[in-house]
Amino acid sequence: MNAETTWRRLKPHLWITDFGFLLYWLLTALTAIPPEYAFKDYQNPVLVAWNWSFLPLDMLASLTGLGALLLSKRYDVRPLLLLTLTLTHVAGLNAIAFWVITRDFSWQWWVPNVYLMLFPLLFIVPILKSSVQPVSRPRDRVVQL
Repeated sequence: MNAETTWRRLKPHLWITDFGFLLYWLLTALTAIPPEYAFKDYQNPVLVAWNWSFLPLDMLASLTGLGALLLSKRYDVRPLLLLTLTLTHVAGLNAIAFWVITRDFSWQWWVPNVYLMLFPLLFIVPILKSSVQPVSRPRDRVVQL
């Protein structure tokens, strides 16, 4: 997969994931997630703390992803892309690992977190292999980070 194709395929994932993180945390802060859709033991203070411990990780993933999207016209954003994809992968992996350990298999929480864990893996290697910018533009206008 060349850099142009990688970037074209990655952009929708970034928009959906990064706004998804922001939406999830807004709904969580407003306690707007109905109990029937919440993860098991959602009212347990330890699990509430565990959930909130993901806020910095998710926000950093979201901000670096949105930053890469917004800066891609002027800068080589591959370092930001690698950072956001790694953070996103770790967020999904950590949640899935916890639910495996606790034997909590709820598809409503597994599907989005398996997505967070797996989709970055499709793009990390092509980005590392790329020797051209993620979007086409005159080379002399690109400022390397």
